[in-house]
Amino acid sequence: MLEAAIPGIIFTAIWLPTKELEAALVASLAVAGAALLLRIVQRSSTQYVFNAIFGIGLGWVFVRWAESSGGSESDQALAFFLPGILISLGYTVVMGASCLIGWPVLGFMLGVATEDATGWHENKQVVRLCSRLTWVMLLPGAIGVLLQGPVWLLGHYDRIDTDVAVVIIAVLRTGLGWALRIGSWALMIWLLARNATPLEAPEGKAAESS
Repeated sequence: MLEAAIPGIIFTAIWLPTKELEAALVASLAVAGAALLLRIVQRSSTQYVFNAIFGIGLGWVFVRWAESSGGSESDQALAFFLPGILISLGYTVVMGASCLIGWPVLGFMLGVATEDATGWHENKQVVRLCSRLTWVMLLPGAIGVLLQGPVWLLGHYDRIDTDVAVVIIAVLRTGLGWALRIGSWALMIWLLARNATPLEAPEGKAAESS
Protein backbone atom coordinates (compact mmCIF):
# COMPACT_ATOMS: atom_id res chain seq x y z
CA MET A 1 0.00 0.00 0.00
CA LEU A 2 2.99 2.27 0.28
CA GLU A 3 3.02 2.46 -3.52
CA ALA A 4 -0.04 4.72 -3.36
CA ALA A 5 1.90 7.33 -1.34
CA ILE A 6 5.36 7.06 -2.90
CA PRO A 7 4.65 8.96 -6.19
CA GLY A 8 3.65 12.12 -4.33
CA ILE A 9 6.72 11.88 -2.11
CA ILE A 10 9.04 11.35 -5.08
CA PHE A 11 7.42 14.16 -7.06
CA THR A 12 7.78 16.64 -4.18
CA ALA A 13 11.32 15.56 -3.29
CA ILE A 14 12.55 16.07 -6.87
CA TRP A 15 10.52 19.09 -7.87
CA LEU A 16 11.23 21.28 -4.82
CA PRO A 17 15.03 21.47 -5.20
CA THR A 18 15.19 21.25 -9.01
CA LYS A 19 11.92 22.79 -10.24
CA GLU A 20 12.06 20.21 -13.05
CA LEU A 21 8.49 19.06 -13.56
CA GLU A 22 9.28 16.53 -16.28
CA ALA A 23 11.99 14.92 -14.15
CA ALA A 24 9.67 14.75 -11.13
CA LEU A 25 6.84 13.17 -13.13
CA VAL A 26 9.12 10.67 -14.89
CA ALA A 27 10.79 9.69 -11.61
CA SER A 28 7.40 9.13 -9.97
CA LEU A 29 6.29 6.95 -12.86
CA ALA A 30 9.59 5.04 -12.88
CA VAL A 31 9.27 4.21 -9.19
CA ALA A 32 5.67 3.09 -9.67
CA GLY A 33 6.76 0.95 -12.67
CA ALA A 34 9.50 -0.68 -10.62
CA ALA A 35 7.01 -1.41 -7.83
CA LEU A 36 4.62 -2.94 -10.39
CA LEU A 37 7.36 -5.19 -11.75
CA LEU A 38 8.27 -6.29 -8.24
CA ARG A 39 4.64 -7.11 -7.44
CA ILE A 40 4.31 -9.13 -10.63
CA VAL A 41 7.48 -11.10 -9.84
CA GLN A 42 6.21 -11.74 -6.32
CA ARG A 43 2.76 -12.62 -7.70
CA SER A 44 1.15 -10.32 -5.17
CA SER A 45 -1.63 -7.76 -5.51
CA THR A 46 -0.94 -4.94 -7.97
CA GLN A 47 -4.02 -2.92 -7.00
CA TYR A 48 -2.23 -0.14 -5.14
CA VAL A 49 0.50 0.12 -7.77
CA PHE A 50 -2.10 0.64 -10.50
CA ASN A 51 -3.82 3.19 -8.24
CA ALA A 52 -0.51 5.04 -8.02
CA ILE A 53 0.04 4.91 -11.78
CA PHE A 54 -3.51 6.15 -12.36
CA GLY A 55 -2.86 8.99 -9.90
CA ILE A 56 0.34 9.97 -11.72
CA GLY A 57 -1.54 9.97 -15.02
CA LEU A 58 -4.24 12.24 -13.64
CA GLY A 59 -1.60 14.46 -12.08
CA TRP A 60 0.14 14.76 -15.47
CA VAL A 61 -3.15 15.78 -17.12
CA PHE A 62 -3.72 18.50 -14.52
CA VAL A 63 -0.12 19.69 -14.82
CA ARG A 64 -0.58 20.09 -18.57
CA TRP A 65 -3.89 21.85 -17.98
CA ALA A 66 -2.18 24.33 -15.64
CA GLU A 67 0.59 24.83 -18.19
CA SER A 68 -1.88 25.48 -21.04
CA SER A 69 -3.66 27.99 -18.80
CA GLY A 70 -0.44 29.97 -18.44
CA GLY A 71 0.41 28.79 -14.94
CA SER A 72 3.93 29.02 -13.61
CA GLU A 73 6.02 25.97 -12.74
CA SER A 74 4.86 26.35 -9.15
CA ASP A 75 1.23 26.47 -10.27
CA GLN A 76 1.79 23.33 -12.34
CA ALA A 77 3.35 21.52 -9.39
CA LEU A 78 0.39 22.48 -7.22
CA ALA A 79 -1.98 21.20 -9.91
CA PHE A 80 -0.38 17.75 -9.59
CA PHE A 81 -2.04 17.35 -6.18
CA LEU A 82 -5.51 18.56 -7.18
CA PRO A 83 -6.83 15.21 -8.55
CA GLY A 84 -6.13 13.48 -5.23
CA ILE A 85 -8.11 16.12 -3.35
CA LEU A 86 -11.02 15.92 -5.79
CA ILE A 87 -11.07 12.10 -5.73
CA SER A 88 -11.09 12.10 -1.91
CA LEU A 89 -13.94 14.62 -1.98
CA GLY A 90 -15.90 12.40 -4.37
CA TYR A 91 -15.36 9.30 -2.22
CA THR A 92 -16.41 11.21 0.89
CA VAL A 93 -19.64 12.48 -0.69
CA VAL A 94 -20.58 9.08 -2.15
CA MET A 95 -19.86 7.12 1.04
CA GLY A 96 -21.54 9.67 3.28
CA ALA A 97 -24.62 9.77 1.06
CA SER A 98 -24.78 5.95 1.02
CA CYS A 99 -24.98 5.94 4.82
CA LEU A 100 -27.61 8.68 4.93
CA ILE A 101 -29.92 6.79 2.57
CA GLY A 102 -29.42 3.52 4.46
CA TRP A 103 -27.38 1.65 1.84
CA PRO A 104 -23.79 1.98 3.12
CA VAL A 105 -20.97 1.23 0.70
CA LEU A 106 -19.45 -1.38 3.03
CA GLY A 107 -22.67 -3.36 2.73
CA PHE A 108 -22.15 -3.77 -1.00
CA MET A 109 -18.58 -4.90 -0.36
CA LEU A 110 -20.02 -7.49 2.02
CA GLY A 111 -22.50 -8.46 -0.69
CA VAL A 112 -19.68 -9.06 -3.16
CA ALA A 113 -17.86 -11.23 -0.63
CA THR A 114 -20.98 -13.29 0.11
CA GLU A 115 -22.15 -13.35 -3.53
CA ASP A 116 -25.45 -11.78 -2.50
CA ALA A 117 -25.43 -8.12 -3.55
CA THR A 118 -28.36 -6.93 -1.44
CA GLY A 119 -29.18 -9.75 0.99
CA TRP A 120 -27.27 -8.04 3.79
CA HIS A 121 -29.79 -5.18 3.75
CA GLU A 122 -32.50 -7.45 5.18
CA ASN A 123 -30.68 -7.54 8.51
CA LYS A 124 -30.85 -4.23 10.42
CA GLN A 125 -27.93 -5.23 12.62
CA VAL A 126 -25.72 -5.71 9.57
CA VAL A 127 -26.89 -2.41 8.07
CA ARG A 128 -26.01 -0.54 11.28
CA LEU A 129 -22.59 -2.15 11.45
CA CYS A 130 -21.86 -1.44 7.78
CA SER A 131 -22.96 2.18 8.25
CA ARG A 132 -20.55 2.64 11.16
CA LEU A 133 -17.73 1.04 9.22
CA THR A 134 -18.44 3.23 6.19
CA TRP A 135 -18.39 6.41 8.31
CA VAL A 136 -15.07 5.35 9.79
CA MET A 137 -13.68 4.50 6.34
CA LEU A 138 -14.52 7.92 4.90
CA LEU A 139 -13.01 9.89 7.80
CA PRO A 140 -9.36 9.97 6.55
CA GLY A 141 -10.44 11.24 3.13
CA ALA A 142 -12.86 13.77 4.59
CA ILE A 143 -10.26 15.17 7.00
CA GLY A 144 -7.72 15.22 4.17
CA VAL A 145 -10.06 17.30 2.01
CA LEU A 146 -10.85 19.69 4.87
CA LEU A 147 -7.14 20.28 5.50
CA GLN A 148 -5.61 20.04 2.03
CA GLY A 149 -8.38 21.81 0.14
CA PRO A 150 -7.97 25.21 1.82
CA VAL A 151 -4.17 24.99 1.53
CA TRP A 152 -4.47 24.26 -2.20
CA LEU A 153 -6.82 27.20 -2.68
CA LEU A 154 -4.55 29.53 -0.71
CA GLY A 155 -1.60 28.50 -2.85
CA HIS A 156 -3.58 28.70 -6.11
CA TYR A 157 -4.76 32.23 -5.36
CA ASP A 158 -1.32 33.34 -4.10
CA ARG A 159 -2.44 33.88 -0.52
CA ILE A 160 0.54 31.79 0.55
CA ASP A 161 3.72 30.84 -1.31
CA THR A 162 2.99 28.05 -3.79
CA ASP A 163 6.09 26.08 -2.79
CA VAL A 164 4.95 26.21 0.84
CA ALA A 165 1.50 25.00 -0.19
CA VAL A 166 3.04 22.05 -2.07
CA VAL A 167 5.10 21.04 0.96
CA ILE A 168 2.15 21.35 3.36
CA ILE A 169 -0.09 19.24 1.11
CA ALA A 170 2.62 16.61 0.67
CA VAL A 171 3.13 16.39 4.45
CA LEU A 172 -0.61 16.23 5.13
CA ARG A 173 -1.11 13.55 2.48
CA THR A 174 1.78 11.28 3.43
CA GLY A 175 2.27 11.95 7.13
CA LEU A 176 -1.12 12.77 8.58
CA GLY A 177 -2.90 10.85 5.84
CA TRP A 178 -1.25 7.54 6.72
CA ALA A 179 -1.71 8.12 10.45
CA LEU A 180 -5.43 8.69 9.87
CA ARG A 181 -5.71 5.59 7.67
CA ILE A 182 -4.00 3.40 10.26
CA GLY A 183 -6.28 4.82 12.95
CA SER A 184 -9.30 4.20 10.72
CA TRP A 185 -8.30 0.57 10.10
CA ALA A 186 -7.73 0.03 13.81
CA LEU A 187 -11.15 1.45 14.66
CA MET A 188 -12.81 -0.68 11.98
CA ILE A 189 -11.13 -3.80 13.36
CA TRP A 190 -12.31 -2.86 16.86
CA LEU A 191 -15.88 -2.37 15.63
CA LEU A 192 -15.80 -5.73 13.86
CA ALA A 193 -14.39 -7.46 16.95
CA ARG A 194 -16.98 -5.85 19.21
CA ASN A 195 -19.75 -6.95 16.88
CA ALA A 196 -18.36 -10.47 16.40
CA THR A 197 -21.51 -12.06 17.79
CA PRO A 198 -24.08 -14.22 15.96
CA LEU A 199 -26.13 -11.88 13.79
CA GLU A 200 -29.83 -11.73 14.43
CA ALA A 201 -31.84 -13.34 11.65
CA PRO A 202 -34.25 -11.09 9.76
CA GLU A 203 -37.74 -11.18 11.29
CA GLY A 204 -39.34 -12.87 8.26
CA LYS A 205 -36.77 -15.65 8.12
CA ALA A 206 -36.90 -16.10 11.90
CA ALA A 207 -40.64 -16.64 11.73
CA GLU A 208 -40.26 -19.14 8.89
CA SER A 209 -37.70 -21.19 10.81
CA SER A 210 -40.02 -21.41 13.81
